[in-house]
Amino acid sequence: MSENILEIKNLSKYFGGLAAVSDCSLKVSRGTITGIIGPNGSGKTTLFNLIAGNLKSSGGEVIFDNENITDVPSFELFSKGLLRTFQIAHEFTNLSVLENLMMVPGNQSGEILMNTFLKPSIVAKEEELIKTKAKEVIDFLNLSHLSNELAGNLSGGQKKLLELGRTMMVDAKLVLLDEVGAGVNRTLLKDLGSAILKLNKEKGYTFCMIEHDMDFIGRLCDPVIVMAEGSVLFEGSVEDAKKDEKVIESYLGKGSKLKDN
Repeated sequence: MSENILEIKNLSKYFGGLAAVSDCSLKVSRGTITGIIGPNGSGKTTLFNLIAGNLKSSGGEVIFDNENITDVPSFELFSKGLLRTFQIAHEFTNLSVLENLMMVPGNQSGEILMNTFLKPSIVAKEEELIKTKAKEVIDFLNLSHLSNELAGNLSGGQKKLLELGRTMMVDAKLVLLDEVGAGVNRTLLKDLGSAILKLNKEKGYTFCMIEHDMDFIGRLCDPVIVMAEGSVLFEGSVEDAKKDEKVIESYLGKGSKLKDN
């Protein structure tokens, strides 16, 4: 088994004559929380879209868990264990937190109408197993007090926790976190960070995350990868990134210092 869960090889994406991602190469090691940072327009979100199968590449390769998944659509990657959360959480607003989690596993027997009549015991047993797992996820994320709350009534941070919980309902090998801290208050951001660290340390999850909050990145990520103009500019620790002249210049121009948010 390769030590790298993800390897990007010379990946490019052009929109007309504009290169959003240009000959980009990077690796994400198993069991790490890798941060991807960079100024606006550096290609971070486009890179995530290429990895997650939401965009067709213009060249290069995406290798996930020793398999070439270049241009494989997102619904197929979900079943392979590559999941992505979005900057804006996508919950079923009229379902409870518990029901939202129970919706995640695919190919449930109860999805076939005839099974509810012909195989009711199988459907019931499977549903009970899924419900048990969903309750374990809720407990893990300290959301027990919201188990029966409609997802539409949750705060922004609670919705992000729910989305993180949905990744736990399948056997995720790599979770792409896209601006998980966006629009979240500092208290819930701390809870989100704790949940991500707990998943990493106790469940062995590998994360790759885009984030603008340098404090949040510094607390969670090692290493960080800095992108600029569609390519990798720097890889190392957050502290080293803050002192790197090329990184500082890419964010703020010459003669500036990169500060925490």
